[in-house]
Amino acid sequence: MRALSRACPALGRGAVVAAALLLATLPGAVLPGAARAQDMMRNLDLSSPNMTEAEMTREALAAMLAAAPAGQPLDLTGKRLNGLDLSGLDFAGATLRGAYLNKTSLASANLDNAVLDAVWALNADFSGASMRKASLFAAQLMGADLDGVDLTGARITADLTKASLLKANFSGADLGADMKNQSMGLMRAVLQSAKADGADFSGTNLRFVDLRFTSLKGANLSGADMSAARLAGADLTGANITGAIFDHADLNSARLIDLTGESEAIAMDKAYNLRRAWRK
Repeated sequence: MRALSRACPALGRGAVVAAALLLATLPGAVLPGAARAQDMMRNLDLSSPNMTEAEMTREALAAMLAAAPAGQPLDLTGKRLNGLDLSGLDFAGATLRGAYLNKTSLASANLDNAVLDAVWALNADFSGASMRKASLFAAQLMGADLDGVDLTGARITADLTKASLLKANFSGADLGADMKNQSMGLMRAVLQSAKADGADFSGTNLRFVDLRFTSLKGANLSGADMSAARLAGADLTGANITGAIFDHADLNSARLIDLTGESEAIAMDKAYNLRRAWRK
């Protein structure tokens, strides 16, 4: 937004926002700084100790959690916890900012209100975890397993490329871009090629979210705001889109088959490439 404003000083804020919407939905186009903001894999050594090793055991961490004073959640900022089995542990309210959780199991763990900003959790297992109102700003969860996870009300600008999100609960969560604060580029959730069949996105902010080639079969998208979302190649077969907003969303080659509430969807006629979508 700031880059657009500097490049086009004569434009008012309304025109800048409109230009941003157009840029975000053009095939292959991104807002200035967007690639830099979320392309963190470039030149990364995935075999380094930071990405592969753990600095403590499950037993030691469980003891720390048990010893933490009431009302003072544990601070695990930057800790290396790669590959550990931390399933079922209670991390409610804990700070794991910048922690390394690659291939770590947090299945059925309690992460409600936890801070997971900038974590590295490649191929981690969060299946069945409770992450209500958790914060996942600039988190890296590519290939992670979040089947059945509860992310109700969470703030998510994570990279979930190729993640498994089967029957996950995103109701009321915020995955969209904050167009008032773009100093780091276009920060929003990326669910490209993820599997989110049967997931609940009711009332979720999906503005500008990257959902290209995402499987959303049977998903609940009722009341979701998908303005300017990138849905090219996405599969929405059997999804509930009652009251969903598609204003400026890119539907090129998306599968819009057997939808529920299609006639009640908002601004679908204002979506891009609707005629190129697969429809019955």
